[in-house]
Amino acid sequence: DKYVRMHGNSNLAGGGAFHDVLNVIREYGIVPEEVYSGKVIGEENHIHGELDAVIKGYIDAVVKNRNRKLTPVWKKGLAGILDAYLGKIPKNFEYKRKPYTSKTFVAALGIDPDDYIIISSFTHHPFYEAFILEVPDNWAWGECYNLPLAEFEEVIDNALKNGFSVAWASDMSDKGFSRNHGLAIVPEKDWEEMTEEELNNVFKNAGKQKKITQELRQKDFDNFTTTDDHGMHIIGIGKDQNGSDFFKVKNSWGEYGPYDGYHYASKAFIL
Repeated sequence: DKYVRMHGNSNLAGGGAFHDVLNVIREYGIVPEEVYSGKVIGEENHIHGELDAVIKGYIDAVVKNRNRKLTPVWKKGLAGILDAYLGKIPKNFEYKRKPYTSKTFVAALGIDPDDYIIISSFTHHPFYEAFILEVPDNWAWGECYNLPLAEFEEVIDNALKNGFSVAWASDMSDKGFSRNHGLAIVPEKDWEEMTEEELNNVFKNAGKQKKITQELRQKDFDNFTTTDDHGMHIIGIGKDQNGSDFFKVKNSWGEYGPYDGYHYASKAFIL
């Protein structure tokens, strides 16, 4: 709806921001996967390339407004595409011998979307206030609570040390993110200054990590050196052989790499 209202001047893709999950739970609820898998063509895993392209083509055709007035039925057409590729969402279902709707199932799980807080750390907005993070995937214009970097780090550490996980908006296009090695690092030495030998060995021994300051984080965000292009799930914290803090991260690409779909990200990379 927002993409159409913005006349196509917004992001429309398979991804989004973590606000979207909370917004969907709040408005529509949750259905267990065994009741509604979203897989209707016999594939073991979700394959959405065609679906994403079809939705983009359909909505772009709506935005072109060939009739010079939008019809009141374009949302029904979109719903038809989603039903065809994902299946119809059940209004009522049974789970473990109990009847539910998507809303009553949320209540049974004890999930309150308002219990979750989205935080970030940037100096182009005031600290201790909510702001809209300016990245393409935040097409819903969800707000983050802005903290100084030291407190941002403290919140993440405290959550993990007390049994909570952290949803993390990351940058997989960064040079320090390696799918093949299952690592995400920020070496102390800049990439541009490394010799060929150092580049060849940097993921074999991550070595000392760069000290990330508030100023460096802001600079890299402002000049597009770093961005937000992929969401992952931080589930643990530990140290490497050099004593540097690392986080265990669950990715969404299935089982791959040396850690079967998990990554180890240095605290420097997280910050």
